[in-house]
Amino acid sequence: MKLRRMAGSAMAVAAVSFAIACSSAARAEYPDRPVKLIVPFAAGGPTDALARNLAEGLRVQLKQTVVVENKGGAGANIGAEYTANSPADGYTLMFGTSGPLAINVSLYKKLNYDPIKSFDPVIMLGKLPNVLSAGPGLPVKDFKELIAFAKAGNKLNYSSSGVGASTHLSGILFNSEAGVDLQHVPYRGAAPAMTDLLGGQVPLSFSDVYSSAPHIKSGAIRAIGVTTRERTPLLPDVPTLDELGLKGFDVSVFFGIVVPKGTPPEVIATLNAAFREAIKDPAIKAAMDQQGIIPAQSLTPAYLAEFMASETLHWRSVLTQVGFEQQ
Repeated sequence: MKLRRMAGSAMAVAAVSFAIACSSAARAEYPDRPVKLIVPFAAGGPTDALARNLAEGLRVQLKQTVVVENKGGAGANIGAEYTANSPADGYTLMFGTSGPLAINVSLYKKLNYDPIKSFDPVIMLGKLPNVLSAGPGLPVKDFKELIAFAKAGNKLNYSSSGVGASTHLSGILFNSEAGVDLQHVPYRGAAPAMTDLLGGQVPLSFSDVYSSAPHIKSGAIRAIGVTTRERTPLLPDVPTLDELGLKGFDVSVFFGIVVPKGTPPEVIATLNAAFREAIKDPAIKAAMDQQGIIPAQSLTPAYLAEFMASETLHWRSVLTQVGFEQQ
C-alpha cells in the first residue's frame, strides 16, 4: 500500500509539473495568432496613419500578423469600451490618445470604462502639440493684439477637431488663463476645422501642429502660439503660449498603447520591448518626426500609467473650475 501511495504521489507531482511546463511553453509562444490593434478613430486621419506604421513595426518584431481595426465614434469611447471588454490575453491592444486615456472620464456622465481601472499601460509613444492660429480675415498679428481685440468686446469663435479633443480643451484653458471668452465651434475632425479657418468661416482655430504647419508656412494663416511648453521642431520660430505670458500653459494630445486590465505581465513586457524596437526603425521615426510628435520622456509602462493619472486629475480640475457640463 505504501508503495502504491508513493507511486500515486509521484504521478501527481509529474502531472502538475507537466501542466506547469505546458503552461510556461504556451506563454513563451505568445503571440501564436494575429494581434488586433484597435484605433478608436475613423480611418484616414493622422492618428490612423501613425497607428498603421506602428502596426507594421510591431508585425516585424512579433513575427505575427497585426490587424488594425478602426472603431471610431462617440469621442473614441466606442473603441475604448471594446478594448476594455476584450479578453486580457495580449491579443487586443488599443492605440489610445488623451481623450479615452485621460479626458473623457470628466466629459461624459456615463462611461462604460475607466482609463485607470480598465486598462494596463504598455508604452507611451509621445505627444503632439497644438497651435492657435488666426485666419486671413482676423485683423490681429500676434498674441498681444489678439488679447486686446478679444477684451475690446469683439466676439470670436475658434474651431476644434471635436468636443473633448485636446484642441477643444486648449481653448477652454486659454479662456481661463487669458481672461477672454472665445466661443467653441466643434467640427468632425481636424480637416474640416482647418478648411473653415482657411475660408474665413471661423477666425481662430486650435489645431494640431501637423495639420497647421503647411498652412502657416505658406502664409495662408498666422500662428499665434504653440500649446506646449517647448517649441515644436515643425514651427521653430513660433513661440509657446507659456513664453507669451500664459505661464505653465501645456496642452497636447498624447499617444499610448494599452491592453485590457489583467493582461499577464510577461505579455506586457513582450509588447513593450517590441514597440521599443519598432520605433527605432528609421521609417517609423521619420513618420513620427514628420507629424511633429515629441518623443515620450520614458518608454516604461509605469511612465504611461503615471502620465495618464496626472492628465486625468489635471483635466478633471480644469473642467470643474470652468464649470463644464458633462454630456
